[in-house]
Amino acid sequence: MRTSGQKINASLKNQIIKSLAKVLVAFKNINDADKFLRDFYTESELETFSKRLAIAYWLKKGRSYTNIRDNLKVSSATVAAVQSMMEKTSFQRALKELEADEWASLWEKRIKKIIK
Repeated sequence: MRTSGQKINASLKNQIIKSLAKVLVAFKNINDADKFLRDFYTESELETFSKRLAIAYWLKKGRSYTNIRDNLKVSSATVAAVQSMMEKTSFQRALKELEADEWASLWEKRIKKIIK
């Protein structure tokens, strides 16, 4: 999908972004949200946004620019741009959410081993 390249009114832009955020928050489970994202975004758009989060996550885990660049097939400039985004509060919150999910998955596996 192509856009005209023309800028829309800032107030309208904020409204439609909030509408998208409301839709995402309304999903009751991960599978429904995943399906929506795959249906709504083009494959390329979804990959681009997903890579940003992956870059931030791997940077936080201490991976090098080279490792991230080679594995995610992104430029060093993209990694640097994402690194600067990581200072934003909302980005930090998203990373904490990913870390919490990782922690929960780790403990779920450990508990399953103990129960068996």
